[in-house]
Amino acid sequence: MQADTLSELDYTRYARWLRRVTGADYDLAVVGIGGAVAWSSVSGSSIASWLAALAESGFAWSCVGDGMQRHDAPDATLLYLPVRSHGFLAIRVASTEPDSGWDLLAETLEDIAAGIADDIASKVELDAMALELSERYEELHLVYAIDKQVQQLEPGVDLFQRLLQSWAVHMDCDVAAFVKPGENLCVHATNLSAPIHNLDLVLVEMRGDLYRFAHSSRAPIVINETGDPRRAYIFTDLPYKLLCCPVIHNRNVVAILVLANHLAKPDFSNSDRKLGELLANQLSSLSRMYGMLTETSRFNEQMANALIEAVEAKDPYTRGHSERVHYISMQIGAAMGLSSRDTDDLFWGSLLHDVGKIGIPDAVLCKPGRLTADEYTFIMVHPERSYEILRHIDRLKGAVPGARHHQEKWDGTGYPHGLQGTDIPLLARIIAVADTYDSITSSRAYRAGRSHEVAMTEIARVSGVQLDPSVVRVLEQICALEPEWIARFNIQRERAAAVA
Repeated sequence: MQADTLSELDYTRYARWLRRVTGADYDLAVVGIGGAVAWSSVSGSSIASWLAALAESGFAWSCVGDGMQRHDAPDATLLYLPVRSHGFLAIRVASTEPDSGWDLLAETLEDIAAGIADDIASKVELDAMALELSERYEELHLVYAIDKQVQQLEPGVDLFQRLLQSWAVHMDCDVAAFVKPGENLCVHATNLSAPIHNLDLVLVEMRGDLYRFAHSSRAPIVINETGDPRRAYIFTDLPYKLLCCPVIHNRNVVAILVLANHLAKPDFSNSDRKLGELLANQLSSLSRMYGMLTETSRFNEQMANALIEAVEAKDPYTRGHSERVHYISMQIGAAMGLSSRDTDDLFWGSLLHDVGKIGIPDAVLCKPGRLTADEYTFIMVHPERSYEILRHIDRLKGAVPGARHHQEKWDGTGYPHGLQGTDIPLLARIIAVADTYDSITSSRAYRAGRSHEVAMTEIARVSGVQLDPSVVRVLEQICALEPEWIARFNIQRERAAAVA
């Protein structure tokens, strides 16, 4: 054990023990393996300088057997005893002192050395326990942080990105990466202690040979030494320390978690490896959850498309209407800075806002001429039908108000409930603006689609009467930037007046 560890123990009781047994006030010292004094019993004692002088003269703390040793110097005699493999217990006595009582001194020193050795063993054990508790606390802290972040973040690739950023900071590593080749996924975060100019190459190596090696070994990989032979075929001699933990699902390695550091940083330790395995297990669970959510989302989109197809199959003139209203609504929502929850509800509400038209007779929905009062009543029913269809789906509860109330008017003359002003749900007001724009610019059975300029003029006219003025302003701001979707949706444009 090093001298600094020896100096952490309390030896005063051993000095009292020696004084009580021998009746003499000896200059007692505890010395490390290198000869440095860790403690002495007499304040201001010169034994440290005396021992240093002995060392300079060639004294090397040699031992014959394991009992008390003796070294005669010109001015005094040194008696010393090994304290197992930790150091020595030393006493300086006068050269004139008779050695007749040294048997008692030797026996006492042996008892003291044994006591010190036991203290050292206890301290080592306590230090190990403290380190273990510290590591367990770090793991628990990390698990808590992961759980808290997962609850706060929306599912998706961004979830992995933010978690990796947190872990890179928590573990003080330069790069943290999650690699899942089966889904062509490689997400990484950096916490650089120094620049990495070849980061793209590092990520390529992670996706290639490193993943294949981890897939075959199914065990964590730790590479710290520059001379590690695995560098030649795993990491192509890149100058970084590496910790790679496989992410296992159904006994197969489906991904890897990789932490990389510059060579100047400390080695990855056994504790780091354990934390890495913990993170890999967490990522395995998150990856499965993400996969299930992705599959569910894909199923939801397919079901939504099927419903939209059913509506648009009844009236070929409205084909693409739902997608266009959905896209424009999402553009408005993004410009308004909606929360992620509201954005998701707007996504489904705008996409399915007309699903209730499934119940409208074809003769009414596709009629080329003006509708009678009764026929228009059929049309007015469709938002409530949308509500009746969608209200049974828990996932769409937040989206239902947007679809149900998109035909309400700002002045309260709309349907189905005659809501007015801000009593109309915000998402419904957004959909109403997008729906009005597309209704004007799209062709119908009874008329051709009109130009973007006509639509914007008409929308400005009914702003504050039919439509929410604040949402109209947002659409005007978007369109002032000439968005690409105007051309993509084949919306007519009026030619600018010729300059005289």
